[in-house]
Amino acid sequence: MQDIPEEQLVKKGKMVKAPWTMTETERAQWEKRTQEEARDYLFSIGQPLVYEKDGRMIAEYADGRIKTIR
Repeated sequence: MQDIPEEQLVKKGKMVKAPWTMTETERAQWEKRTQEEARDYLFSIGQPLVYEKDGRMIAEYADGRIKTIR
């Protein structure tokens, strides 16, 4: 069996700075960017963005449709 170097097993993320060391402004920008990236990814694979709003579950689709799930 071949040994795989640890650096090939660990997936490196995109973060430049740890969240607990960020300023409030940096954290707000990071959170917004993260949400946008998640939304873009879901839409790219044909899935809706599902979230809770006013106590209801909402599905938002890439074509702009918004559907109340429950």
